[in-house]
Amino acid sequence: MTSKLNYKRTFFIGLAFLSISAFWQMYDNIIPLMLQNTFGLGETVTGVLMAMDNVLALVLLPVFGALSDRVDTRLGKRTPFILGGTVLAVIFMMLLPLADKKQSLVLFVAALFATLLAMGLYRSPAVALMPDLTPNHLRSRANAVINLMGAVGGVYALIMIKLLVGAGDRPDYAPLFVSIAALMAIAVGVLMITIRERKLRRELLAAEGGKQEAGSGSEVEGGKQEAGSGSEVEGRMQASVPAGETEEARQQSAKAMLPREVKRSMIFMLASIFLWFTAYNAVTTAFSRYTRVVWKMEGGSFANCLMVATVAAIISYIPIGSISARFGRKKTIMGGVLVMAACYLGAIFVGQYHPAVNIAFALIGVGWAAINVNSYPMIVAMSQGGDIGKFTGTYYTFSMAAQIVTPILSGFLLENVSYKTLFPYALVFSLAAFLTMTQVRHGDVRPEKKASVLENFDVDD
Repeated sequence: MTSKLNYKRTFFIGLAFLSISAFWQMYDNIIPLMLQNTFGLGETVTGVLMAMDNVLALVLLPVFGALSDRVDTRLGKRTPFILGGTVLAVIFMMLLPLADKKQSLVLFVAALFATLLAMGLYRSPAVALMPDLTPNHLRSRANAVINLMGAVGGVYALIMIKLLVGAGDRPDYAPLFVSIAALMAIAVGVLMITIRERKLRRELLAAEGGKQEAGSGSEVEGGKQEAGSGSEVEGRMQASVPAGETEEARQQSAKAMLPREVKRSMIFMLASIFLWFTAYNAVTTAFSRYTRVVWKMEGGSFANCLMVATVAAIISYIPIGSISARFGRKKTIMGGVLVMAACYLGAIFVGQYHPAVNIAFALIGVGWAAINVNSYPMIVAMSQGGDIGKFTGTYYTFSMAAQIVTPILSGFLLENVSYKTLFPYALVFSLAAFLTMTQVRHGDVRPEKKASVLENFDVDD
């Protein structure tokens, strides 16, 4: 098995995530404006409707993730969902600017609900496509590429918003929606042309099987797993199935043999995901109000800090993928959590805005990148070989649940106690995430030793 990541292939795989991220960036920024300026809805009702995507995600992502585990078509397991979901999303989302223009709230809500259903149909399969086609020990690096592609999609949407959304309370949003729909269609079209999922997946499974036969079962894909790691478990389960058995038989065997200690690590990992999303999302959703009330900042100047964090994360994704391969996923995540916690602690003592705050937000972006690059690959490594889609959905279920709970909980504290509770709130949940991560014993991977220093720079063509 190769020890080098095929970056070109991974970039193509990331096109699905790019299209998803572009849509959500537009959704978060534009849909509230439509609800308030066109239909005159208040903040509370707008907030309820905006939370609908997270509520639907709690149900849809695990369901369609698990469903994509169990189907197998000529296009593969994940590709049919990606293609079908994208087509439906593009169709339904184009009804939104039409409803806005006609001032039809019924059509708008119906189109929004249908669009969110379509997005939920393929989000988990789109994310699960990467681990399906990437060896375990390379998934942190690959996930860095996927996150980078997602960030590019988000930046594209922001640029289109700036260029295509006119002044006034009710501009014509149709050009913006066309630009996002075009990107989604083109991205998935290129994905379909360049990535032959079924063929590549068979090649990876064959290579992994060959490695198992050549090795002792503890050596996986060129690197050695930590004791009891999820991927080592998976290797043992695969080795227990007689040669010539179908992939379905391998999956059924894996399901029957998942060790209890791996399940325990999975629970603590999911708890960690919930906790650090609870901390981070509270800051990002309330920061505009916090800066106005506590730091006395005016207008949209608060966005500079968030932009610094985003850019820092984008720059960090690829390097962090390499750092994770060298030092391990768990250590990188815990380092990222501690960096963010330290920044939240420092922000507690900032009485008014100072340019030095941007340094803290840059570090927050780096810490967030360290978490994002490694958390999902750890979930995948602990999951059973046939359940990647299901656990992808579970991963998003816990992150989405946090994003439903934390605006309500933190908002209550901001409104009824003090706005100054924001950063202590984020600090407490970050430290809690650090503690739960200490109990995660599986899903990490030890890097293989290189024959020479120069091998560290090798990349597949």
